[in-house]
Amino acid sequence: MATLLQLVAIVRKRSAAGVDWVTWFLFGVANVGLYIYTEKYGDVQSVVGLLGSALMDFAIASLVLVNYGIEASQSPSD
Repeated sequence: MATLLQLVAIVRKRSAAGVDWVTWFLFGVANVGLYIYTEKYGDVQSVVGLLGSALMDFAIASLVLVNYGIEASQSPSD
C-alpha cells in the first residue's frame, strides 16, 4: 500500500524530490527475496503481490535516480 501511495504522490507532484532511492530499492530486493523464499512460483497471488510490488519499488527508485521532476538548479534532498 505504501508503495502505491508513494508512486502516486511522485506522479501527482511530478517530482521525486525528498524520496530516498536506496530505501525503495531495498524494499524491492526484499520483495524479490520473499518471493523466492515462499517457493510459490506459480501462485498468482505471490507473483502479483510480491513481484508486482517489487516492480513498483524499482520504478520509484528509478524515478529518483533520474531526478524525475527536479530541475538542474535544485539539489535533491538527502
